[in-house]
Amino acid sequence: MDLDFDACYRAFSTRDIRFDGLVFVGVHTTGIYCRPICPARSPKRENVSYYFSAAAAQEAGFRPCLRCRPEISPDLAAWRGSSNTVSRALALVEAGALDDGDVEGLAGRLGVGGRQLRRLFQQHLGASPVAVAQARRVHLAKQLIHETNLSMAEVALASGFGSVRRFNETFQIMFRRPPAKLRRMRGTTTPDAAVTIRLPYRPPYDWDGILAFLSARAIPGIEAVMDARYARTITLDGQSGLLVVEPGTGNTLQVAVRFPQLNLLPQIIARVRRVFDLSADPILIGAHLSEDPALAPLVAARPGLRAPGAWDGFELAVRAILGQQITVPAATKLAGRLVTAFGVEIQDPAARALRLTHSFPSPSALAEADIAALGLMPGARARALTSLAGAVAADPALLGPYRDLEGAIAQLRSLPGIGEWTAQYIAIRALREPDAFPAADVGLLRAMADANGQRPTAAELLIRAEGWRPWRAYAAIHLWASLTKPADPMKESDHEQRAA
Repeated sequence: MDLDFDACYRAFSTRDIRFDGLVFVGVHTTGIYCRPICPARSPKRENVSYYFSAAAAQEAGFRPCLRCRPEISPDLAAWRGSSNTVSRALALVEAGALDDGDVEGLAGRLGVGGRQLRRLFQQHLGASPVAVAQARRVHLAKQLIHETNLSMAEVALASGFGSVRRFNETFQIMFRRPPAKLRRMRGTTTPDAAVTIRLPYRPPYDWDGILAFLSARAIPGIEAVMDARYARTITLDGQSGLLVVEPGTGNTLQVAVRFPQLNLLPQIIARVRRVFDLSADPILIGAHLSEDPALAPLVAARPGLRAPGAWDGFELAVRAILGQQITVPAATKLAGRLVTAFGVEIQDPAARALRLTHSFPSPSALAEADIAALGLMPGARARALTSLAGAVAADPALLGPYRDLEGAIAQLRSLPGIGEWTAQYIAIRALREPDAFPAADVGLLRAMADANGQRPTAAELLIRAEGWRPWRAYAAIHLWASLTKPADPMKESDHEQRAA
């Protein structure tokens, strides 16, 4: 992937915000790399090089600018669609795959060789997988230094550094000063021990839309939406905590995390980014979808629409199976009763104040539970939940990034009780597959009806959707949102067979 030097120079000279997160400039005379919106004086043409990732600029020997702070630029995935392997690899890196593993192990999980993965990273990001992981750690650490009251030892732990010594050495090399010298403010760590951090996105962002979507599906005791905020209990490595997300200053979401293990903060942030689809480039996606006359007015009406993700793949899959052939409110109520019966009660006062009382049942807990004895659902569906729980307990990576979308759908459909619709729904929300598309969904077919009310068949819609690749999931979100009286924008019932 090549960068147009003249276009990049114009973007930086005019401080064009549209390029923020898409390209970075390295200034040879200072050894610093910047965002397009940096307020510093524009350097001469002959003194700059351009990079399509911060990691590439750092790997080339440049250090982050202290004025424009590249660590808070939108983390845009402009290469998505051109390399699904890189997309999936980045999801694993963001979740910490290289913290305790190596590139060969990462490549093996993706079904490619280590040499091929390094080549793809250089082609699409201009940096190696290790450099990308290192850049993420440095950026998170620097943001925590600026925005929280955490001690330097806590920052090192929370940003994924293996030791305080390594943390100090990296910052001394990168910034030519110890990390404590970068702290300009005492930030937003709150009295109740929450760590608060801002996560940037590229505008526009339809916060009301994504909040309405999550509110309609909020599981009682686990999630709550109130006062334009989203809150939920979270569980990682057997530890429970609380997460609260709300709009922040500028183009950011403000995330407050209460969790006993700071070393898991990178994983928590990675999951928040997936839930709220913060890596999406709405300009790029909208321009592509607008090429279809049927989608153009929908994109114009909701330019900031995102594809909501899920905090946990297993939780989402359970929710999807529960919703087969019943309405979304009924499925939400049913999920709440399942949580009350088999979830773990938590005592965090901050969570209790928000009426959040439980963590979601683990796969092993549901695999051993007698779900059918609750009498809440058909026996076949209870057996499907037990089967799913057992499969995920045996293979925790079952609902993680796959080698390709087709492989993911095939794997999911091999599980009892999961048909095409449920598999595609899980792929959109849990696997974060931007091209997943449940073509047989009644809502999608109704949204694509012609002026006479004639709906296309699922096969016809699939053909039409070929032009929407690689963003068919976003096309589905727009079509669902266009329905004035939807069966439900993502109803888990219209085309699933009962669990068998």
